[in-house]
Amino acid sequence: MSLVVVGCNHRSTPLGLLERMTVAPDDLPKALHDLATAEHLSESVLLSTCNRIEVYAYAERFHGGYADVRELLARHSGLPPETVADELYAHHDADAVRHLFTVAAGLDSVVVGEHEVLGQVRDAWQAARTEGTVGAVLEPLFRRAVETGKRARTDTGISRGIASLSHAAVALAAKRLGGLSGRRVLVLGAGEVAAGTLKSLADAGPADIAVASRTPERAVAAARLCGGRAVALDELDSALMGADVAITTTGATEIVLEHSNIDDVMTRRSGAELLIIDVAVPRDVAPAAGELPGVTLLDMDDLGDFVEHQRAGRHEEVDSVRAIVDDEVERYLAEASAREVAPLIAALRARADVLSTSELERHGSRLADLSPAQRAVVESLLRGVVNKLLHEPTVRLKDAAGHARGDRLAEALRDLFDL
Repeated sequence: MSLVVVGCNHRSTPLGLLERMTVAPDDLPKALHDLATAEHLSESVLLSTCNRIEVYAYAERFHGGYADVRELLARHSGLPPETVADELYAHHDADAVRHLFTVAAGLDSVVVGEHEVLGQVRDAWQAARTEGTVGAVLEPLFRRAVETGKRARTDTGISRGIASLSHAAVALAAKRLGGLSGRRVLVLGAGEVAAGTLKSLADAGPADIAVASRTPERAVAAARLCGGRAVALDELDSALMGADVAITTTGATEIVLEHSNIDDVMTRRSGAELLIIDVAVPRDVAPAAGELPGVTLLDMDDLGDFVEHQRAGRHEEVDSVRAIVDDEVERYLAEASAREVAPLIAALRARADVLSTSELERHGSRLADLSPAQRAVVESLLRGVVNKLLHEPTVRLKDAAGHARGDRLAEALRDLFDL
């Protein structure tokens, strides 16, 4: 059996392909069911965010597990399996553990140290628990990953400054417009990213914040976060007419603002420029809208370029988090190995008990003349010798658990005693 992670992210895959492979929340139960019924997978967790789609699985064989995940992503995206395969990365066993802990710690995100990804890892784990696709391997793995993410943010300053996609989007808008004070902002969406965007906007001092969502009640609740106002979707064109910047954050699976919508709005704006920052994956805004006169359309790729400079100035924090990840990976692997050797040790002792009982029964006629007390002494002597013989191998196996030597000893024990 092998622990594997197969996926793609903002670094490995162009945005146009990444958004096709993204699994929407409503589609997550079916995707997990498909993984649960795959030939080579025993457990699975699916992590799908605005900049990554990854499947963590406990697989019968690495290559079989990889093929099962590739086929799922191909079916979901409607892309040929060979096209999907070209975009995927894969890690197994210790490297898979390290990758997950690195993701949870915020080191593999567009915004280094972002706090949103930790919640996304936790949500993916909880969704898999709800669907019954996690067990004895992935349950402790994801619990430790969440603990690692919390420790990274508590023990270091990795989350200081721009620490979320939503915060980065607002900072990018402010940079492009020379500040947001007195500006009019439209936020499209009312989910988690929208909430983070609105909280960041509240500190930026815009003159007006409008929030639009398919669900009016959610728009009203979101607008309260920043003292803004809710607008209905049928008022969206009017809201765009009066906005200096629009930040789109919905979880829609199709384009929300078509080229024709933006074209009509820009015609009526009489030359007033409009900045649109689309942080949704899949995208909310038709890419062709960025070619319209007066429109500046920025997406996740632009946002990634904007925050890349953070890495240069945060080497110490990044190094500190990597040290935490290294420590947590080592601890997890040692504990996992200890969990694996416990059944082996139990099987060895059970085999010894069976042999001891068998030998006592085989020599039963010769022991028939012994008194109960004498027989008890013989049985105690036999089991004492067996326990002393097993003591040293058991101690050495436990001490070596989590290291290559422990794996070799465990394999030798299985072969020697046919366990």
